[in-house]
Amino acid sequence: MAAEMLDGAGDLESTTVGIYRTAAVVKGGRRFSFSALVVVGDRRGKVGVGYGKAPGVPAAIEKAQKDARKALFRVVLKDGTLPHPVLAKFGASKVQLVPAAPGTGVVAGGTVRAVLEMAGVRDALTKAYGSTNQKNLVKATLEGLKSLTTKERVAELRGVEIKSTEVEEKLEYGARFAPKRGRCRRAQVAGSGEQGRLAAAWWRSAWWRSWPRPA
Repeated sequence: MAAEMLDGAGDLESTTVGIYRTAAVVKGGRRFSFSALVVVGDRRGKVGVGYGKAPGVPAAIEKAQKDARKALFRVVLKDGTLPHPVLAKFGASKVQLVPAAPGTGVVAGGTVRAVLEMAGVRDALTKAYGSTNQKNLVKATLEGLKSLTTKERVAELRGVEIKSTEVEEKLEYGARFAPKRGRCRRAQVAGSGEQGRLAAAWWRSAWWRSWPRPA
């Protein structure tokens, strides 16, 4: 479902991941109730997930949005991507989140994409293993985002000096060939000779495939 702005919540947006219907058999027939799974975020590093139940769909979505706003937390990002790969698990679902080069976009299914986009991730690769239950995938993605940390934090905890990471090197290398404002990418690459050929080869190399995969 398309994202919508929340009233009275500043720059927060909301997107509905799923609507679920349940029925209770009563004396006069069946009584239906609805539940909604909603992701709320500002696309700048803040995201939260909520779940709400009500007799009607609009009321369920509103409850879920309020619940998600209470669960907002800050995500560590690095220039629109993730600072390092992470594998998170919730229930029978596992989600692998991998940094990607600038311009890659969010390569993910609808459930994981909703969480990443609301968090402000612009470039990332993902893979889901095990159960594809929407609730489990959302919570596994949240666990992965919560486990992200910075290079400086790791260096402080370990008491060592960490040099430039592979993600930083790839981002810096990609920024050198990023199109400048006012010039199309084709003209930039075509007019740069050997440098343009190197850039095109790098964009095709899929450097992220070298990241270790789970067994």
